[in-house]
Amino acid sequence: MTLVTADRLRFPVDAWGLLETSHVPGAEGALETLFSLGNGHLGIRGSHTAEADAALPGTFVNGFHETFDIRHAENAYGFAKQGQRILYVPDTHETTVWVDGEQLTLAGSEVLDYRRRLDFATGVYECTIVWQTASGASVTTRERRVLGAQSRSSLAIDFEISADRRIVVDFESHVINRQDQPTEDHSEHDPRRAGRHAGRVLEAVATEGANGSLRLAWSTVTSRQHVAIAVDHATNTLHQPFSTEADGDRGGVRYVLQIDPSEAFRLEKRVGYAVAPAADPELVDAAAAAVRGFDELAAESAAHYERYWATADIEIGGSPELQQAVRWNLFQLAQATSHAGVAGIPAKGVTGSGYEGHYFWDQEIYVLPYLTYTAPEAARQVIDFRHAMLPAATARAAELNVDGALYPWRTINGQEASAYYAAGTAQFHINAAIAYAAARYAWASGDDAFLAGSGADVLIETARMWASLGFFGKNGQFHIHGVTGPDEYTAVVNDNLYTNVMARFNLRAAAALDHPNVSDTERLLWSHMAERMAMPYDPDMRVHAQDADFMSLEPWDWETPRSKYPLLLHFHPLVIYRHQVLKQADAVLAMFLQWQDFTAEDKQRAFDFYDPITTGDSTLSACVQGIMAAEVGYTEEALRHFTTAAFIDLDNLHHNTIDGVHTASAGGVWSALVNGFAGFRDQGALPYFDPRLPDDWESLAFRLQLQGRTLSIRLTPGLLQLAVESGDPMDVSVRGSIVSVGTEPTAVPLEPTPAPVPSVFPRAFPTAGLSVLSPQR
Repeated sequence: MTLVTADRLRFPVDAWGLLETSHVPGAEGALETLFSLGNGHLGIRGSHTAEADAALPGTFVNGFHETFDIRHAENAYGFAKQGQRILYVPDTHETTVWVDGEQLTLAGSEVLDYRRRLDFATGVYECTIVWQTASGASVTTRERRVLGAQSRSSLAIDFEISADRRIVVDFESHVINRQDQPTEDHSEHDPRRAGRHAGRVLEAVATEGANGSLRLAWSTVTSRQHVAIAVDHATNTLHQPFSTEADGDRGGVRYVLQIDPSEAFRLEKRVGYAVAPAADPELVDAAAAAVRGFDELAAESAAHYERYWATADIEIGGSPELQQAVRWNLFQLAQATSHAGVAGIPAKGVTGSGYEGHYFWDQEIYVLPYLTYTAPEAARQVIDFRHAMLPAATARAAELNVDGALYPWRTINGQEASAYYAAGTAQFHINAAIAYAAARYAWASGDDAFLAGSGADVLIETARMWASLGFFGKNGQFHIHGVTGPDEYTAVVNDNLYTNVMARFNLRAAAALDHPNVSDTERLLWSHMAERMAMPYDPDMRVHAQDADFMSLEPWDWETPRSKYPLLLHFHPLVIYRHQVLKQADAVLAMFLQWQDFTAEDKQRAFDFYDPITTGDSTLSACVQGIMAAEVGYTEEALRHFTTAAFIDLDNLHHNTIDGVHTASAGGVWSALVNGFAGFRDQGALPYFDPRLPDDWESLAFRLQLQGRTLSIRLTPGLLQLAVESGDPMDVSVRGSIVSVGTEPTAVPLEPTPAPVPSVFPRAFPTAGLSVLSPQR
């Protein structure tokens, strides 16, 4: 690996792994994220074993959190009252190694050789280092880590040490209550980062240690959630632990031994975690039951990823760098979602504490498309998780004087946790995102029972919220005022286009249900509201306006230096709100999601107008901009935006990869390939394809789980090949022509698409989107 700066990384090309071949100080935090392991439930950051070599190490369990009172400078009715923050559960992968009296650390020891790799095909992390010790010995350490797949609460670490001469080793294996350790992470300077709790968070409720085994448990101070850890150690020698100690914040097992050059000392650290929402006398036993050996978990993980890649892989021909980046993003999606169970998908998965471990609309709009078409049963679980939140959402709706249900903008436990309502609660479009995900899953899976049951509940209660939030104006149109759309650089506006477009979808979908809890009068009213929905439009510019007043705002000063971006870190919100400047795609996203409601001219003019004034300050933007660029025929622009999305974390483009993987952007990478370059659109009469393969690519291939079938798609220059690998034959639409697809590949010739009409709008912000690929990559 060559480190360009502390914030720009370069990795050797490896189609099935992330490989680091030299250690250069300065980027430990981002690398800890990039080399994380996770299974949707349990996650450990890719820190090195010695605490001295770590920047922001941590272990997380999805949904395990502490609550705290939100203190508003000036309170008002309906403000969020209680915050929720994901916690660092005690770490178990910390080790300290002393050789002949010298502690081995990357910061203080001489390193002769270094290799670290995260294997996408097996889910195994491996780090091998050759050290030159002060005593003259050449010492090799190898550490491997793996998380369980089905055994979602299990972690195993295999550590091996050998040398070219006799050495004396003092080896300590630790368990650390990281949450209550002092740390300086500068979170108060960046609202995207997680804050830290003041005072103690975890109280020890069980501390047992003997003969190399530890049994420990803690309770959170306020929410009274409990976590337990069981750790067993096993070696390949007859050496017994020198000591085993356990106290409230730290446990440890120590080995002191002599190693000859003809042998290697191998230690397995086998860990089980268990969590519960309240005190549970059997929790420690549950953790102990989750303990597994390394070989067992490695085999389980390898089998899981073999199945995963058989359905989820996306192959790009002709671009090895992008292929590696795509697989890293797909691997992160698997790590964030594979065994989340009854929990949602945090914005950072289980790789970091960024955004405090909250669930946003990200999971529905950016991650669930991937899940719906690669693992529909997992998508159903996430929607059921939202369905379980309906009672809390109903209570929240009443608090804000609307009917039905209003989902929280950000949450872990179902309560609204957004302290800044203008960019939080005002984003009512979260309701439409959840409804949209439910409808998409029903369409893609053909799960009629879901649509008649929990899916209908979600669609109906969210529609009732829109019906009471909006109103019919003097012009007879249905208006929705006082909301914030996806673009958080314009807030609390009237008739945000995205919100209205998605609310219209929500109302239509609910009105189409034949459900006993919906009267004919209510159904008719919803249909009328949907058809009379206000759609801001500027007739002079011939562009759909982002909201009722957006076109009257002052243009942003595009001479603002790059050092002042992202704007939210350098300008007061009121300054940003007064200007025509976007944090992320807003109207463009609406036209992608509701693709049938807009003409080709609508989409091109919207892209031409909004793309130049979109800063890309949000990691949710580049993938959407790329999708729409592909649809309107700007293939080069689409590739630029896609490349930005693919490398957002790998190149640390937003300088906050330290806080965890941008999971929604990873989902957006999947969408940019499937919906962008392959041109796939859903929820119509038939699955629809309108491909746009980049000129430099030889091919693009993937599979979709679609209406009970596995559909194989392969795109090459001038040709689309489709085949049903399992299930019944099906019809699809390719650029408006109906094609019957069976088990034998069906080849559909593709005529070149006409060049788009050049944009009439100036490009105000030439570097929007932070294009990446340099010639050296």
